[in-house]
Amino acid sequence: MILSARNQLKAVVAGVKAGAVNNEVSLRLEKGTIITSIITAASCENLGLKEGAAAYAVIKATNVMIGEDGGKLKLSARNQLRGTVKAVVEGAVNCEVEVTLDGGEEMTSIITLASAKKLALASGKKVIAIVKASDVMVGVEA
Repeated sequence: MILSARNQLKAVVAGVKAGAVNNEVSLRLEKGTIITSIITAASCENLGLKEGAAAYAVIKATNVMIGEDGGKLKLSARNQLRGTVKAVVEGAVNCEVEVTLDGGEEMTSIITLASAKKLALASGKKVIAIVKASDVMVGVEA
């Protein structure tokens, strides 16, 4: 299957915490960064997710928010991943922000041009890539 989601990050299941309806799945990316996903228990079972299983964290670029590193705002979003801006590609309304996470993985975000300018995003700037756990889809190879 080919997906349009920009962020398809190879991972291994680091753990599964079972809930009544949803499960919390911890995914360890290839270079060690942990991403948390909340998916239904049924999906978890259908995908065969258990500790050590190969998987992918799949995140649409529009679901990756960018924040200033060192900001004082506390957020409920589980995935707050420190990194450095690799590149910013400006469009008329939106821009693409490529971030190299501190673990070495690459993540792409699409945010408004106004937000990118407000944050003064440029190559080399330290940022936090923010993703709600419910926005992280989990995939496995068939």
